[in-house]
Amino acid sequence: MDTKTQLNESVKDAMKSGDELRKRTLRMVLAAVKQAEVDKQTTIDDMAVVALIQKEIKNRREAIEEAKKAERPDLIGDNEAEIKVLEVFLPKAMPMEELRALVQAAIAETGAAAPSDMGKVMKIVMPKVAGRAPNDMISSTVKELLVK
Repeated sequence: MDTKTQLNESVKDAMKSGDELRKRTLRMVLAAVKQAEVDKQTTIDDMAVVALIQKEIKNRREAIEEAKKAERPDLIGDNEAEIKVLEVFLPKAMPMEELRALVQAAIAETGAAAPSDMGKVMKIVMPKVAGRAPNDMISSTVKELLVK
């Protein structure tokens, strides 16, 4: 079952069980998916749906930081709960050792030697990681290994 179908089924389950938080959170993600499909005028694939979920999680993490600055524990709790709901739909996270090995293999494959070669390495690593690690973690790992 693809991620979009899982999201739709989970919304139905949340409606039946009366879980307002899950229902609201999943509807926001489905709205983002629908908007992306309207913008591109085509149905988006599973990887694009996963990328949208990651973007929603990132937005909520940023909102948590802002809520901490504003000293709003109620908003912090709401966003953390929404993140937990969304993380269920992400693929299993890639272990850091596996990510490092992929990056090292890509560096060897491209012959990258300096941070200026980061784009070449990222172009090879990104499709292999396929949503199993946040983009900022991937780029920081590439930078770290290129500087060595």
